[in-house]
Amino acid sequence: MGLSMVKAIKYVQQTANSPVDMRVGIHTGAVLAGVLGQRQWQFDVYSKDVELANKMESSGKAGRVHISATTLSFLSGEFEVEPAYGEKRDEALRIAGLKTYFIVKVLKPFESQNDIQNGDTNIVVPDGDSCVISEMKTIIDEKNNTEQVSRTREDSAEFKSRLRKELVSRDGHKELTKNAKYVTLSFVDPQKEKFYLHHIENSSSYILMMFIIIRIALAGCIFLTLPSDLTLDAKYLIENGLYLTLVVIAIIEEFPGVCNCCKAYKESMIVRMILATLCILILGTINNLDAISCLNIQDSRNNCTTTTVINEACLYPSYFSSFGVLILIATALPACLPYLWKMFLMTVITAAQCCINIFILGNSLDCVEFGNYESSLARGKYTLSGLLITGMLALFFLTRHMEQVLRVLFLWRCEVEEQRDCAKDLKRRNEALVYNILPPHVAAHFMGNRNRNHDELYSQSYEEVGVLFASMPNFSDFYSEETVNNQGLECLRFLNEVISDFDALLELPQYQDVIKIKTIGSTYMAASGLNPSRQIKPEDPIQVRWAHLSLLVEFALDLKKALQSINEQSFNHFVLKLGINHGPITAGVIGARKPHYDIWGNTVNVASRMESTGKAGCIQVTEETCEILQAFGYQFEQRGLVAVKGKGQLMTYYLLGRAGKITPPTVPVSPIIGVSTMETVNEEDESRDSLTSKSDEKTVIECSEKADDEVFILETESIDLLEKKDVALKDSNEATLLLSSCDG
Repeated sequence: MGLSMVKAIKYVQQTANSPVDMRVGIHTGAVLAGVLGQRQWQFDVYSKDVELANKMESSGKAGRVHISATTLSFLSGEFEVEPAYGEKRDEALRIAGLKTYFIVKVLKPFESQNDIQNGDTNIVVPDGDSCVISEMKTIIDEKNNTEQVSRTREDSAEFKSRLRKELVSRDGHKELTKNAKYVTLSFVDPQKEKFYLHHIENSSSYILMMFIIIRIALAGCIFLTLPSDLTLDAKYLIENGLYLTLVVIAIIEEFPGVCNCCKAYKESMIVRMILATLCILILGTINNLDAISCLNIQDSRNNCTTTTVINEACLYPSYFSSFGVLILIATALPACLPYLWKMFLMTVITAAQCCINIFILGNSLDCVEFGNYESSLARGKYTLSGLLITGMLALFFLTRHMEQVLRVLFLWRCEVEEQRDCAKDLKRRNEALVYNILPPHVAAHFMGNRNRNHDELYSQSYEEVGVLFASMPNFSDFYSEETVNNQGLECLRFLNEVISDFDALLELPQYQDVIKIKTIGSTYMAASGLNPSRQIKPEDPIQVRWAHLSLLVEFALDLKKALQSINEQSFNHFVLKLGINHGPITAGVIGARKPHYDIWGNTVNVASRMESTGKAGCIQVTEETCEILQAFGYQFEQRGLVAVKGKGQLMTYYLLGRAGKITPPTVPVSPIIGVSTMETVNEEDESRDSLTSKSDEKTVIECSEKADDEVFILETESIDLLEKKDVALKDSNEATLLLSSCDG
């Protein structure tokens, strides 16, 4: 992969006529991998071997793949190498005792298992640098995109077809058998049974309204067919009035605003069941009373040929059996009643009607049948009773089947709701993850634009942005991979706590315009002014245009307070070294996989240099940033000229705080000791992030002797130089920190 990257960058050099080049460093060892902090998550690796891999890159040469002897031992002679002598160019490699090599050529070409299995041997990557690589890449991409679209369509059609077949072939009764009891059909899970009863409550009132329709139909039939004296009877009107009142009470919840005191009724399934039962029983009772009251028994003789004719008050006694069938159908429909209870009610109504037909209306039914059908096989009273019983048994099966269907539909609905909740939860987690990887406005761009191509990039230029770098320079001394630290894991746990506390500050309302960019090791990077909705005009005063920069300074001061609080709790002595700069930048999301939001530009590089060349416990800014922040009441101390790569000598300042609220730095700014850097990084590294090349810096310490002043270049091999010169340093935390950070 490293060789392919070098080849790709050479193609960019040719096509874009750009001097950009690439170094590749590879080392093999153990790492700790994970995600640190609460915001802007990024997967990263940490260990001494990771730092050595970084040194392998920084000590390499442009256009070459630089590997360590450890890596070479795993390559099994697949590559031809030559000595690189990287240990002579980097002190860390020399201390680690690593010998380094450059890859010269490939001895055994690499063949992936996918290519072997797919038999795709026609694609050959050319060794030379030519536009063939680009053309081939275009052809392969078009082929892959076409296949991917076709495969996606096929997968979608196949999924829909398979889903349709599965839904059609599903046996709901088997599912019900697994989840419900056979006789009562109630769910085994009491909680699910409770949910089911609550679910059917929502539609049960509409079914109870059917009782009114049936009673009106019965009243109409009685009015049209039976004598008028029956319909105008006071008892008849009273019983119908009471029944209608009971039904209205049962369905009153469907009329909002009419009854405000029926909350308990709405929430009580038992009350609803009692009302439905009363409606059914009263409806059956009224029908039986009408059947009894319409008959005026004056002659009990069974001979219909005598002068005694059929009672005129009961011309059609069989109608009441038909009315009973309607009542049985109404009994079978209310969903709020268990089907066993419905069967019991239907049995009671049928038994009562059969008794009336046989013992009370028997003579009338026989005479009616004798007058119409003289050759009947059975008497009318028995025929009607048999038909009622047959209808009741048919309704038994229908009632049980309806109960099964309702419960199966309920199970499927629960399954759909569970899947929907799962999908919503998954979507919420995905959105939370995206919003935790990308800034809010960038995440909204990717989440809201559904027509966006998968390879479409996001980029935005900003003219007025503040950039902050904050690092703990003494964390590298704290980090160790000893057994007592669980091979460095406990050190990373502590670093995660520190970064998490820093991230927690971003949750405060006043820092909503401050965005965390990333963390690199123990270095924390943030920026302000990246909100695209911020409407700023060039003619606005400095206090309006650069208000976000003032917030970034306050955020930096709060970072120092947060770390000081952590030190007090953990009995440590970590300090922050901070650098702030302002100016134009370019922001964007890079990478097709594991997308990462980052910012680039000269402003970012200078901000990084303000941190790397600064002093522990202090916030260093450029002269231009100092002039802007002075308008917000901040006071500064001039530090002097500092050598900045690509910029030469820059006048920098240390930020002391707001006027009247100046707090001393974590490490006092002493006139005895000042820090500057003279960097020895090649000119070709100007575009690289300074965080990956700090190993090439040498620290100049101005020390004061009792007799005269001397300047020493403090290097790793010259630790004892101070002792030889008998330098008298003030007993300050800063001097201790500087010496310990230079210790190998």
